[in-house]
Amino acid sequence: MRTLPKISLIGSNIAKEGLEFVFAGPLAACSDCRVKNVCFNLEQGHRYRVTKVREQVNPCIIFSGDKVNTVEVEELEDYVNVQDSKRIQEGAIISLKSMNCDYITCPNIEKCNLHYFKPDSKVMVKSIGKEISCPKGYKMKQVSITYK
Repeated sequence: MRTLPKISLIGSNIAKEGLEFVFAGPLAACSDCRVKNVCFNLEQGHRYRVTKVREQVNPCIIFSGDKVNTVEVEELEDYVNVQDSKRIQEGAIISLKSMNCDYITCPNIEKCNLHYFKPDSKVMVKSIGKEISCPKGYKMKQVSITYK
């Protein structure tokens, strides 16, 4: 049995197959939009890739160009950087906590400061990756996660 693709909307000026993005969540300015449910059917903090751009275009006050395309997306495996501890084990369910790091030139800042995730999001640790070089001296690991 074939599963239906997940549908969303994305700015026409950036709607391209292969585009990867993190869904930041619903915007207050969109509360009266007639197609908001199509935009908001993705999970906040999750990574997606555009697999197909459809011809359907809708007006939008948020995106530059004032237009959004309907796109098919697939959810991607994601990873975050977490402080290494004994409770970080493959298969463990953990609550994500942002580091709230202020070292803005660090190349890892987005994966340590988890602003796109809902506070205390629950995830399962799929695998534990490499140690991250932290300029502030924290002992950090890259962790592949599955959303719960």
